[in-house]
Amino acid sequence: MTKGVVSSVLASMALASSPLIFAACQTTKAATPPPPPPEVSVAAVVERNVPITSEWIATLDGYVNAQVRPQVSGYLVKRDYREGAAVRAGDVLFEIDPRPFEAVLAQAKAQLAQAEAQLGRTARDVERDTPLAHEKAIAQSQLDNDIQANLAAQAAVESARAQVQTAQLNLGFTKVTSLVDGVAAIATGQIGDLVGPGTLLTTVSQISPIKAYFPVSEQEYLRMAGSLNGANAGQLWDPGAGLELVLSDGSVHPRKGSFLAADREVDLKTGTIRLSASFPNPGNILRPGQYGRVRANTRTLIDARLIPQRAVSELQGGYLARVVGPDNRISTRAITVGDRLGRMWVVAKGLQPGERVAVEGAQSVKDGGLVTPKPFVLPKEGE
Repeated sequence: MTKGVVSSVLASMALASSPLIFAACQTTKAATPPPPPPEVSVAAVVERNVPITSEWIATLDGYVNAQVRPQVSGYLVKRDYREGAAVRAGDVLFEIDPRPFEAVLAQAKAQLAQAEAQLGRTARDVERDTPLAHEKAIAQSQLDNDIQANLAAQAAVESARAQVQTAQLNLGFTKVTSLVDGVAAIATGQIGDLVGPGTLLTTVSQISPIKAYFPVSEQEYLRMAGSLNGANAGQLWDPGAGLELVLSDGSVHPRKGSFLAADREVDLKTGTIRLSASFPNPGNILRPGQYGRVRANTRTLIDARLIPQRAVSELQGGYLARVVGPDNRISTRAITVGDRLGRMWVVAKGLQPGERVAVEGAQSVKDGGLVTPKPFVLPKEGE
C-alpha cells in the first residue's frame, strides 16, 4: 500500500471517531454534580420576658459635706487631726491662739464681779431706807432712787454675765471641731495663718453612705413621674433588685443602692433632670468626685422577641433581616426593632417566634436562593 493511500485511510478514521470523542466529553460534563447550597448560620426568634436595664453617668458626692470654718479670728497654732483620716463629731481639728480670748474672759469676769458688788450695795440701801421711809425719817424720793439704783445694778449684773458667757464661747471656739462624722480633707489652713469666719480650713465629708447624682432625660422622667410623686417614691423601678454602681474600672460596687430624690427642675441646657441615690460604703472605698454608672432595671418587656444583633442590617433608616423558610430558601424582610439587650435585639414587628433568621454567611445569597442552615452559637462576652 502506498504512502498516500495510508494517509487517506488515517484521515478517514480520525473523522469517523470525532463524534464519538465529542459525545464522550458531553457525557463527562453532564455527570458532574452541582455545588451544594452555601452554609448559613441561623438563629431562631426566641420569646421571653426581658428586664430592661438603663444606665446613667453618675458623680459621687458626700452625703454631708461640712465646710470647717472658725467662728473667731486669730492665728492658727495647731492642727490636731491627720489629713485624709476619719474623724468623729466633736473632734478638735484646729486650735487658734487662745490668749487674747482668755484675757477678754478675765476682763468680763472682773466686770461681773464689779456689777455684783454694786448690786449688793444698792440692795443694802433699799433694805436700810425702806423702814426709814415708812417712818417718814427720810424722803420717799430717796427710797425710790435706791430702788431704781438696785434695778439698774441687777441689769448690769445680767449684762456682765452675758459678757462672760460670750467670752467663754469665743474661748471655746478657738478649738475648731468637726460637727459630723466623716473623712477630713487635706487642710487648706496652715499653722501661722491669720484666720477668721470667712476662712475655709478643711472639709469633712460623710461618705458612708455616699450619694450618687445622675441625670435622666426628660422622656425617662415622664415615664417615672407617677412613681416619683407617689407615696412609694423611695421604691422607684425595681425595689427588690436595687441600683447597681459600675465603677470607672468596670467593676461593680458590691452593695446595692436605693433611690433618694429628684431635683426640682429640668435643666434647660441639657433637657435632663438630676436624681440622687444612696450607696453603702463600708471601708470608705468610694470618695466624692468619683465617676461611675448607675444601672437600674427600669421595666420588663413581656413576651419580647429576640434575635442576635448580627442578624439585623440597616438600610436607609430602616432595618432588615434575612429569613430562612421551612424549605431552606432565604428572603429579605423589613422589621421594626426596639431595645438592644447586650448582643441581642428586641424585634417589635416583622418576625414571629420560632422563625429562623440568617446571622452569618448570607450576604451573597439572593432572595429565593437555597441555603444549608447550621445553628448559630452566640460568642462569649469579650470575643
